[in-house]
Amino acid sequence: MGKKLVLGIDYGSDSCRGILVNAITGEVITRAIFEYPRWKKKLYCIPEENKYRQHPLDYIEGMESIVAKCFQNREEERKNLVAITIDTTGSTVVAIDENCVPLSLNEEFSEEPDAMFILWKDHTATSEAIEITNLAKSWGGEDYTKYSGGIYSAEWFWAKILKTIRSNTRIKEKAYSWLEHCDWMPTLLTGTKDIRKIKRSRCAAGHKAMWHADFDGLPSSEFLNILDPYLGTLRERLYEKTYIADEIYGTLCDEWAQKLKLDKNVLIGVGAFDAHIGAIGGKIKPYSFVKVMGTSTCDIFMAPSEAVGEKIISGICGQVEGSVMNNMVGMEAGQSSFGDAYAWFGNILNWNLKYLSNDMEKEKIKDNILIYLEKEILNNIKKNKIVSLDWFNGRRTPFANQKLCGAITEIDLSHSAVDIYQSIVESTIFGAKKIIEHMLSQGVEIHEIIAMGGVARKSEYIMQMLSNVLNKRIIVVLTEEAVALGAAVLAAKIAGIYSTVIEAQKNICKYPEKVYLPEEEWVNYYEEKYKKYCELGENIEKMDFN
Repeated sequence: MGKKLVLGIDYGSDSCRGILVNAITGEVITRAIFEYPRWKKKLYCIPEENKYRQHPLDYIEGMESIVAKCFQNREEERKNLVAITIDTTGSTVVAIDENCVPLSLNEEFSEEPDAMFILWKDHTATSEAIEITNLAKSWGGEDYTKYSGGIYSAEWFWAKILKTIRSNTRIKEKAYSWLEHCDWMPTLLTGTKDIRKIKRSRCAAGHKAMWHADFDGLPSSEFLNILDPYLGTLRERLYEKTYIADEIYGTLCDEWAQKLKLDKNVLIGVGAFDAHIGAIGGKIKPYSFVKVMGTSTCDIFMAPSEAVGEKIISGICGQVEGSVMNNMVGMEAGQSSFGDAYAWFGNILNWNLKYLSNDMEKEKIKDNILIYLEKEILNNIKKNKIVSLDWFNGRRTPFANQKLCGAITEIDLSHSAVDIYQSIVESTIFGAKKIIEHMLSQGVEIHEIIAMGGVARKSEYIMQMLSNVLNKRIIVVLTEEAVALGAAVLAAKIAGIYSTVIEAQKNICKYPEKVYLPEEEWVNYYEEKYKKYCELGENIEKMDFN
C-alpha cells in the first residue's frame, strides 16, 4: 500500500500547530508550532474594550511555516502526503471581496482592524447579539435561535457582522461577503475564487450562523432585513448547503502547491472548529462529554441523531447534525473564561516585574507564577470561605450573556493571594458543574467525561478538583496535539484510507490517559460550596452594572 502521510493543522488563538501522521500505521512523524507574530505583539487589539482582531498574514505565514517544519530534513517524504485538514477557532469571521480575499489583504485595508478576522473572543457585538435574540422571539416568525440554545451570542457570526457594518461604513461598502476562518483556509489552499463554490462548514454554520435544515438553510431574508437591510442582501451572497468535515473540499491549487512544495493532488478537507475536531482527537464516542480546557473551555457532546430526535436543548451553544461526526448530533457548551482567569490573576501579582532589571529572572517569575500558587495550595490544602464567580469574560453557558461579570466575595484581611487564587479556580470548576447539571436536567444522557487541553494535562490539582466537584470519573487525554490529531484523523478519512472517522480515530489516536476519581471528603465540601456559588450567580445576574 505504501506510505501515506496526512497533515492535521490546528489554528488556535495564539498559535497554530501541525502534526504529520503516517495514516496507515498511526505513527506520528513530527510536530510543528508557529506563534502568530502580529498577535504576539498585541497588534490590532484593545483588550479593555474586548476587541480582538487577527491579521490573515499570521495565518498564511503559519501555514507556510508548519509545512516547512514538518518536512524539514525529510524532503523525500513530501510526495507521500495525501491530505490536509484544518481546524480553527470560531466564530472567527472576516469580510471578503468578490475574489474571496479578506479585505485586509488589500492595500486599502491592510491596517484596518475591522477588515481583519474578528476573533471568537471579541465581545464588541454584545448589544447586537441581544438585538438578534429579542427579534427572534418577537418578530412573529420562526425562532431562528432555537437550535442555538435560544440565545444568540456576541461571539457569533451575525452579531459580529452587524456590529461591523454599523460602525464602519467603508467595510460595509467593500465587503462582498463574509467567511469563517475555518472556511477561508481550505478556500485559500484550493484557490477558490468563486463565492458560490466555497464549501461552508456545517459545524460553523449550524453552531454560529443559525443554519439548520428545518429552516432550509440560514435565517430568512425577511428576518435579516428587519435587523438591517444589508444582512438581507448579504444572505444572497452566502450559502444554502453546508458540508461535514469528513468531506473533500478540493485539491491544492498550483500557487499553493508551489509555495508548499507539495503535489497539487493533495486533498484538502472541509474545515471545522477546533473544539469539535479536538473531540475527535480526544476519542469522543456517542454520549461522551469532552471538555477542551484552555484559555476558555469548549464542551462537546455527541449522540446518535435518532436518539436525539426532536429534542431541543436550551441554553447551550447549539446542536447540529454532523458538527462532529456524520449521523451524530453535536452539542456545544463552554465557559468564556477559564485558564485566562488564572492568567489574569497571575498578571495582577506580576504587575511590578517591569521594575526588575534582570530580564531572565523577570521571565522566570512570570512564566511560573501559577505553578508557584498551585504548589502553595498543594502544600497546605485548606477550606476557605471566599466564593468567586467565573464570569470574568461574560457567561457562555448556560444561556449566553457577555454583559455579566465575575466576582470575588467573602474576602477579608486574613486571606492571601493563594486563597484568592484557589477560589478563582474553584469558580471555574463550579461553572463546569453548572453546565453539566443544566444539560442533564434536559434529558441529555452522559456516559463519560473526557478532559483535554493545556489545563487538563498540566494541572493535577485542577483535574482532581474537577473530579471532586462533579463527583465523576474524569479521563484526561495526555497529548498536546489532540486537536491537530483530530484534524489528521479527518484527513485520513477523506484520503480514503479509512471508510469511517471512527475507524481512523481508533488507529491514529494512540496516547496515554490518566484517570481521576472523586475523593469523598472533598465531594461533600464542594457540594456545599457550590450552592453558595449558585446563589452568588443569581444575585449578580439581578444587578445592573451598565
